[in-house]
Amino acid sequence: MTSSPNLFSSFQLGGLELKNRIVMAPMTRSRAVEGNVPNPLAITYYTQRASAGLIITEASQVSPQGVGYIRTPGIHSAEQVAGWKKIVDAVHEAGGRIYLQLWHVGRISHPDFHGGELPVAPSAIKAEGEVFTWRGRTPMVTPRALELHEMPGIVEQFRKGAENAKAAGFDGVELHGANGYLLDQFLRDGTNHRTDSYGGGIRNRVRLPLEVTEAVIGVWGAERVGYRISPYLGYYGASESNPVETFGYLTEQLSRLRLGYLHVTEAATGMQAPPPGAVRITPLLRGKFQGTLMVNGSYDARTGAAAIESGAADLVSYGAPFIANPDLPERYKRSSPLNVADPATYFAGEAKGYIDYPALSANA
Repeated sequence: MTSSPNLFSSFQLGGLELKNRIVMAPMTRSRAVEGNVPNPLAITYYTQRASAGLIITEASQVSPQGVGYIRTPGIHSAEQVAGWKKIVDAVHEAGGRIYLQLWHVGRISHPDFHGGELPVAPSAIKAEGEVFTWRGRTPMVTPRALELHEMPGIVEQFRKGAENAKAAGFDGVELHGANGYLLDQFLRDGTNHRTDSYGGGIRNRVRLPLEVTEAVIGVWGAERVGYRISPYLGYYGASESNPVETFGYLTEQLSRLRLGYLHVTEAATGMQAPPPGAVRITPLLRGKFQGTLMVNGSYDARTGAAAIESGAADLVSYGAPFIANPDLPERYKRSSPLNVADPATYFAGEAKGYIDYPALSANA
């Protein structure tokens, strides 16, 4: 008799056997070195966490145009590919599986990163908040709207990034379609005011995300590609008037492409917390997506287990708990205490707060 799935049972994802259903979520750590090459310390950082069923790397820009933060790694130069390959090889040697998250920040950037040129976006609408440049916190600027003739170039940036990820030996890739970055900007009616074939109704606003997805599938095959969304999280003022319809339609189209997984970033501990009067969207997306569903949103061992055991999700991704607990799956399995993370080192420092959190064996 087959036992019911749980957080620690294996899972088949795109022909890969994951040893458990605990995923390390993508998390920017701002430690890349010159040329936006992954820090050599990242070899240790990711290998320490290879007990995750799957690691999804920190977001990595697909081109210089996609940069919006200091010290974030890319996947568009030979040096970056070589840096990532060392990490991937070490994770594989430790028995882990690892995907790269492909990223273009769009308007969440600053001319400081682009030789004085404006960042790009679907429309010339200024984002809310500040960005970190080498000068420190810097106010956002109004981006320039991408021209129609530039769209194939954006698609090509993602396609090439996917190709470079394959050359580095990754097991697959995830498209960053969440958190108010470029693909999310095109999807949302609050950030996309275009009147051409890439704006207006949802079928036009979803055009670029789908073109990018199809291009990346052309490199990897659909089963090794994931897509991350954050329906109720309007970062940097990225609003959407009808998230249920918009993200429901996107999900249907991604399902039609037989995408490997959909990664839904939720808004509150263990459950989707929609605005007052709205409906929970993740169960609706579950019904529209025929592939693997991964959820994320301050889950702990108990709520993550409940999501798997109830069939609400197939995989659960954890962010902050993995920062301070490199052996998170084992700690959850033993119901052991967790190390407490230091937020001051999330985006600053080198080894401190990065590779110096102890595993259980070190505490014994």
